[in-house]
Amino acid sequence: MSVAEQTPLVRETVPRKYPPRHNGRWAGYRHLLMARMLELRREPEVVFWVFVFPLLLAAGLGIAFRNKPADASSVAIVSGAERAQALLQGSPQHAAFKIDLQDDASARKGFRLGKYDVVIEPDSAGGLRYLYDPARPESMLARSQVDDALQTAAGRKDVVATIVTTSSEPGSRYIDFLIPGLLGMNLMNSGMWGIGFALVDMRQRKLLKRFVGTPMRRGDFLLALMSSRLVLMIIEIGLLLTLGVLVFHMKVLGSVLAILFLGAVGAICFGGIGLLTASRAQKIESVSGLMNLVMMPMWIFSGVFFSYERFPAVIQPLIKALPLTALNDSLRASILEGTPLIHQWPRLLVMFFWGGVSFVLALKWFRWT
Repeated sequence: MSVAEQTPLVRETVPRKYPPRHNGRWAGYRHLLMARMLELRREPEVVFWVFVFPLLLAAGLGIAFRNKPADASSVAIVSGAERAQALLQGSPQHAAFKIDLQDDASARKGFRLGKYDVVIEPDSAGGLRYLYDPARPESMLARSQVDDALQTAAGRKDVVATIVTTSSEPGSRYIDFLIPGLLGMNLMNSGMWGIGFALVDMRQRKLLKRFVGTPMRRGDFLLALMSSRLVLMIIEIGLLLTLGVLVFHMKVLGSVLAILFLGAVGAICFGGIGLLTASRAQKIESVSGLMNLVMMPMWIFSGVFFSYERFPAVIQPLIKALPLTALNDSLRASILEGTPLIHQWPRLLVMFFWGGVSFVLALKWFRWT
């Protein structure tokens, strides 16, 4: 066979040449983000701690602090003050008291151990004497209620006529205050623990060293870790708000898109702080201690379970400068009051500052080996 006859066969075995494929600037970031989301499928504990645990916590606290009739005050009446027992039982407020007739020693012992809120003793002048603890709110309330009931039963006439109206509208209840705080706390926990543990685990297994040997951009790798929390954030917000609306009849006055935007800013903010916290740690134990050190002040001061207004005024500016405080305040303002985003720019600025500075410092100080 001649060479000319062999040429077509040679041409058929040569693969066609295609022009080089240009993936674009953000192709690496997209692949890293997709890889991180696929890794989450191998972490079933994430489903519990990120999604199930906040729902259980919100449900438990919501049931514990649900609207219910006030507990009856425990009143101990010392022998010799039986007149007080008759007056209390004959007063219009008699249902608000649980009355025990005790000797002086037993009444004082029960009061010291918290069994009784207030003790009524006979006074040497023929009147009555209250024993109560001003440091216990329930004791203060019981003393006031008992005195009002006794005076009314004894024939006291109020100079000013008053009418009492009770209100337990959605928005003013504890569960309405709690759910935005739990949402903010969960975004902080998932952002920091999810990123911090993943980074230190990859560092221990020498995976970061392999990543840095590829042509990826280091900033894209860290940004993909931070933004992977956004997908989880949407699910977290949806589950907690659905629980609040369906189970506890919470009213959401703000825009859903505004709430998602605030959640995204919070997730990115704490993702950046998580990156910075884990940027140098070599062991799981080390990063655990560092993250607890960072998060503990915010758990206490940032108004998750109770208002930070209870703390002294001198530290209020420092509390409001914390990122979790800004996130909780913005979520409550949007969910409970319907405050537009434009009016929340100081809180957004606080979160952008913490997230941006943390990401820049993490990129600069990050240890890849």
